[in-house]
Amino acid sequence: MALMEIEHLKKIYTTRRGAQPVPALLDVNFSVEPGEYVAIMGESGSGKTTLLNILAALDKPTGGVVRLNGRDLAEVAERDMAAFRRDNLGFVFQDFNLLDTFSLRDNIVLPLVLSNLRYPEMEQRLTPLACKLGIDDILDKYPYEVSGGQKQRAAVARALITDPQIVLADEPTGALDSRAADSLLRLFGRINAEGQTILMVTHSVQAASHAGRVLFIKDGQVFHQLYRGGATNEVLYSRITDTLTLLTAGGNADA
Repeated sequence: MALMEIEHLKKIYTTRRGAQPVPALLDVNFSVEPGEYVAIMGESGSGKTTLLNILAALDKPTGGVVRLNGRDLAEVAERDMAAFRRDNLGFVFQDFNLLDTFSLRDNIVLPLVLSNLRYPEMEQRLTPLACKLGIDDILDKYPYEVSGGQKQRAAVARALITDPQIVLADEPTGALDSRAADSLLRLFGRINAEGQTILMVTHSVQAASHAGRVLFIKDGQVFHQLYRGGATNEVLYSRITDTLTLLTAGGNADA
């Protein structure tokens, strides 16, 4: 069974003073299997960020269904939604979203604090995760004391520490230099190889070329998708570039 199912998803924004409704998503359909690494791409305004916000239960669709492990997100009560997100979804943001008044350690374990876990269990989860991500020696530093790459690794640790069903990443390499971005993408690859499901929205061809599948959103719908198969990152990079050229030109990706 698919881990996440998206069926006939629609989002229409209505503006004030009776202006014309603005469609962001028209009819989006796809699913994500357990252990997949999926990248979502599209031009600015294509609806990909709106889609991610709905999948993260941060926004509600106008129509359609999103299911996580068979559970319709619309059926989660508003009072339970924060706990549902905390227990099932991991988030990695472009701008890290770390609290400057907290050490990296405290930022990472914050979801566990909110879940009322005992301190020994927090440490039991944190220690091996920090070692795996290469930040075990900087846990007592504050975000303003470390590099962008180190901040993002701390953000990844925070996303993973609850053992989420799926990690949702929003332009995770957008604020990083090329070296830090490459390091983060290799890290995502290792995490995915260990079984973690990842869904990433990105404008970066380089980032998308590390995924196992790439979905292209155009005019609020899935325009095309590419599967890695046995392709190298370099070959997938070239295929993504060709598809984006077609998408921008208004061509048919199947042509």
